[in-house]
Amino acid sequence: MALLAQGEACVTEVANAEGEEISTISQRLRVLRAEGLVSRRREGKHILYGLADQHVFDLVFNALAHASEHKPATR
Repeated sequence: MALLAQGEACVTEVANAEGEEISTISQRLRVLRAEGLVSRRREGKHILYGLADQHVFDLVFNALAHASEHKPATR
């Protein structure tokens, strides 16, 4: 989802960026789409996936910002 927060991408682009099999990424995108987090549109022979809306973008952005601020507690 972090990749899709940067803009639309096809399954192959996501798979290459993540180092995963196309079938794995396709299944993950299918689940995210079913949950309303990801949308898709056809452009010629390609299907491009992106975040469903601004609310999802904000959620991803805030989660990534929080994760980068997180520092493990020291004892």
